[in-house]
Amino acid sequence: MSLPQLIMLPGPTNVPPRVYAAMCKPMINHRGAEFHDLYARMLDNGKKVFQTENDLFVLTSSGTGGVECAASNILQPGEKILVPVGGTFGERLAGAFKIYGAQVVELKVEMGFAPTSEQVRDVLNREKDIKAVAVIYNETSTGTTVRDLPEIGRAAKEKGALFIVDAISVLGGDDLPVDRWGVDVCITASQKALATPPGLALISVSKDAWAMIDRAKPRTEYFDLIKYRKFRDEKKETPFTPAVNLFYAMDEAFQMILEMGVDSWIMRHKKAARAYYAAFKGMGLSFFAEERSRSTVVVAVNMPPGISAKDLRDRLRKKYGVVVAGGFGNLKDSIFRIGNMGIVTPREVITTVSAVEAALFELGYLGTLGSGLKAAVPLLADL
Repeated sequence: MSLPQLIMLPGPTNVPPRVYAAMCKPMINHRGAEFHDLYARMLDNGKKVFQTENDLFVLTSSGTGGVECAASNILQPGEKILVPVGGTFGERLAGAFKIYGAQVVELKVEMGFAPTSEQVRDVLNREKDIKAVAVIYNETSTGTTVRDLPEIGRAAKEKGALFIVDAISVLGGDDLPVDRWGVDVCITASQKALATPPGLALISVSKDAWAMIDRAKPRTEYFDLIKYRKFRDEKKETPFTPAVNLFYAMDEAFQMILEMGVDSWIMRHKKAARAYYAAFKGMGLSFFAEERSRSTVVVAVNMPPGISAKDLRDRLRKKYGVVVAGGFGNLKDSIFRIGNMGIVTPREVITTVSAVEAALFELGYLGTLGSGLKAAVPLLADL
């Protein structure tokens, strides 16, 4: 039998039926009145989810396109930016700014740990003329979240630097009040905690960021934020052809999140994460990220000795229809990662925990069954 898989990846993730249904609406003119209404509503609702009064733009691209948009618009060649690097996506963030000529000051952080505000302050005090600080809020490759993010933002502001946050894998899945935390540029993507298929990046831009952008002049055609602002203000349109059906989907997802309430949407992710961590701890497993920095949206679990991550993942996919991720690079076969994003209900948690427990039993790690479920179920009572 061919049954739908349960996609428990750190993106793309499972999509609600009502969001899929929205994608099936008839095509419209992306230069017409129907699109104008759609785009205006999306931006208004999206700002509520971002918790910002800043400008918001929707790009037809992956989340990486949102990063390139920030890197190509804000700094002039040779200007300094501080980027903490503790995993694959930190490396990519630093690399994007290097490509566009910025002088990147990297703060190296041990994998599994998050940068602290003290570490960032030390670099800011040591290095002169840093124009921006860019942080991966949730390092997807290691399941690590920066819990000092508000303090890092304050440290950047004290030095007159912009605060740029890559929240691609976490916005909507953990706390991120953009304005209250002083985030000048916030980047996310559709396919993570916003429960929409891949293909859209979203980026918010503050007044301070606009001052930098208007001065630097964009060095890209497709991601030119000045052009996006002009088309939005004058036409309620995007400068280039948008993925109209994905806009329908994102519009529906925003409405769904607001119906539940942003705080409640985030809290569901937190409650489910607690159940995952309890379940895997109950199985005797350990976690790659240090305890304070463990992610709500990406649970990175160390493989037990003698068990291959590939064997575990293959068994989960082929026998139980549950798809989880391995690690990146040197972590490829030493961890497995579960995405706790978007659709977050007891069904996803219990199905995933049960499948992992059964697979580990069959692979000879667990001698008995039930420890994971016993730990998880009480934490799902009000999810």
